[in-house]
Amino acid sequence: MVLAAILLLLAAPLILVIMAIVRLTSRGPALYSQVRVGLNGRRFVIYKIRTMKPDSERLTGPRWAAPDDPRITRFGRFLRRSHLDELPQLWNILIGDMSLVGPRPERPEFVQSLELAFPRYRERLSVRPGLTGLAQAQLPPDTDFGEVRLKLALDLYYIKHVNLWFDLRLLACTAMFLTGIPFALSCRLLRVPNLETAGESLRGQAVEFETLQVQADPA
Repeated sequence: MVLAAILLLLAAPLILVIMAIVRLTSRGPALYSQVRVGLNGRRFVIYKIRTMKPDSERLTGPRWAAPDDPRITRFGRFLRRSHLDELPQLWNILIGDMSLVGPRPERPEFVQSLELAFPRYRERLSVRPGLTGLAQAQLPPDTDFGEVRLKLALDLYYIKHVNLWFDLRLLACTAMFLTGIPFALSCRLLRVPNLETAGESLRGQAVEFETLQVQADPA
């Protein structure tokens, strides 16, 4: 929380500049809030800089973003690639909803379907969700159940092996990414476990994707 407070003070001017650009390049508010599921299933409001057009789910309902999603603004694509839209979540860390490192918090609209598909999915809620994490550093945002399955393996591995040194390496990888060094390179340099290493955590997660996706895939 102390580190989040320091980072928030340092990032405040950048956040204000980005918010101003968002307001100038698209209509609607600069900040975006959304309900997520956190520690022990408690719901909280997460804050982000808006990257999509206003009311983008009005006609479709809740859904994951696709790689070429037309709902994302031009400036929003840059923010998503750089992860600068996540900076307001330093406030979530400061008030105790999140941690700097941990699994990515999911929307409640999707959690029930994911728990049905993956019996161990609920284990992700045994730690605070994070601004960055093992899964976020190695895989792109979720677009389907197959990608959730891979991220779950990394999340379960992280939870099983969590320690200060592990967190510091993940924070270092994130800092290097913000300076232009790809996650793949920084993770190799700092010997951060990859998906192959986390494969043991994936054991027992196989499900009939096709059957479940027809019923419950939020994408």
